[in-house]
Amino acid sequence: MRSMFVALLLLVPAAVAAQDTGLRLSANRLATAAAAEPSPDAAEPAQPTQRTPTPPPPPAAGRRRPSMVGYVGDGSIGSQVRFRFDAGFETTAADRAEFFYGKCGCYRGLPADHPAYDPDAPGPGPGIAQELDYRQLWVQAEYAMNGRASVYGELPVRWLLPQAFVPGTGTFPDASGLSDIRGGVKLALVASDTQFVTVQLQADAPTGDAEKGLGTNHWSFTPTLLYYQRLGDRVAVESQFGTVFPIDGSAGIPTAGDDSFAGKVITYGAGFSVDLAPGSRVSVAPVVELFGWHVMDGFQTATLGPADGIDVLNLKIGARVLAGPGGSIYFGYGRALTDATWYHDIVRVEYRYGF
Repeated sequence: MRSMFVALLLLVPAAVAAQDTGLRLSANRLATAAAAEPSPDAAEPAQPTQRTPTPPPPPAAGRRRPSMVGYVGDGSIGSQVRFRFDAGFETTAADRAEFFYGKCGCYRGLPADHPAYDPDAPGPGPGIAQELDYRQLWVQAEYAMNGRASVYGELPVRWLLPQAFVPGTGTFPDASGLSDIRGGVKLALVASDTQFVTVQLQADAPTGDAEKGLGTNHWSFTPTLLYYQRLGDRVAVESQFGTVFPIDGSAGIPTAGDDSFAGKVITYGAGFSVDLAPGSRVSVAPVVELFGWHVMDGFQTATLGPADGIDVLNLKIGARVLAGPGGSIYFGYGRALTDATWYHDIVRVEYRYGF
């Protein structure tokens, strides 16, 4: 027993020493492992920032360029308002085909047995205007339902200024007031940023007082084909071709005949413009236009006879100033190139704003 007790006394310190050594080794291993393992609170390494590249702006040729012309019809489709002021000079055949105003009131004063006597002649009289000037303000609004169809209306106010009369026929005074209201629809057969082919259907209502020279005293229907073609980012060509169809109209000469004083009139024109600073906030575009009319039938007091076959051609020069995203101002001057005229000279100023 004594020997066993002594052995146990010898073994216990050894065991305790061995256990202590094992604990120290385990602690060292744990410390090493902890040092090797990354801390959960450690920050993730910074990642390089990825920036989405900004797409380049579309080329200038792909942006919609508004109509630049001042007289040729606008073939593009869009919501817009226009304020247009015309000053026409030296009108010598105002009642030709009842296109500008109604049949001269001078026929009301003829003897009742005269073949041209017409108590219902609606125009101003009794004087026969040999030369007159006029001013006209147009307010137009167009609303586009989509990129291919729009409706529009025009409200005109006219100032008529007679300058000279055929001697011995009398006179009539200056006049002003509402002229013939217009309205219609535009339908684009082709619609893109660079091209429009548009059908325009317009009706003119006889709202102007014809006896004062403010209207034609009859309805008219005017179908027109409008064309817009953009060539690059600076140049555009625009054109139109249409026909004015009068509905009813006054009696012709002689009054007992079947012909109408009002006549069909073909309208046509082409305009060429160059944008000097495309894409700029403010730019100027010079415009050159040719505009013509061909009278197919009807009469005129200027020659006391038929008006069919008469051709009128005008040269129009001007410029449109583009300001901001939707606004523009047009300044233009027109002059007759033919002996037959509607007016000898015309000045036009227009403000347009597109939405």
